[in-house]
Amino acid sequence: MRHDVLIAGFGGQGVLLAGNLLSYAAMDEGKNVCYFPAYGVEKRGGAATCTVVIADGAVGSPVVGRPSVLVALNQSSLERFGTRVRPGGICIVNSSLVDAAILQRDDIKMVPVAMNEIAMELGDARMVNMVAIGAYVELSGAVDASSLADALKEALPERNHRFIPSNMEAIEAGARVARGQKNLDFPG
Repeated sequence: MRHDVLIAGFGGQGVLLAGNLLSYAAMDEGKNVCYFPAYGVEKRGGAATCTVVIADGAVGSPVVGRPSVLVALNQSSLERFGTRVRPGGICIVNSSLVDAAILQRDDIKMVPVAMNEIAMELGDARMVNMVAIGAYVELSGAVDASSLADALKEALPERNHRFIPSNMEAIEAGARVARGQKNLDFPG
């Protein structure tokens, strides 16, 4: 088993936390993980990306040139990385901010999730990343959703542990949307 994902957005959307959370959950399950974050020099608003590779066996490199899955939280991320998704792969897009029609590929599957709207319905716009992780985990099965609660304890500073229940609520909301699209053949 091997899963790789590129999560991309802008600073402030929680891209790096999402990748970190996924990595902790995989490690807690005894899987091998590589996590590779990258971000611009701007404090908020610049580009932020991370790749996460999860495998039962050895992981050779955290660098993923042609990811199986792209989670695009904003338009520029889809435009920049959408062409890199390998044929048969999937793009999970934040349909609140992303017009997926610009990526004219019929060899990948597009999974729209209105992440901003869902986060706002939950009362916190900062939960976009958790909605995205919920959708990814539901579709991929890369980690068990129950592992995410314990992983949040590791990924979040202790002062923010009071937000774990609301983070889990956002993860479940993203998973619910993804369940409606489970008929997709997910690479991995």
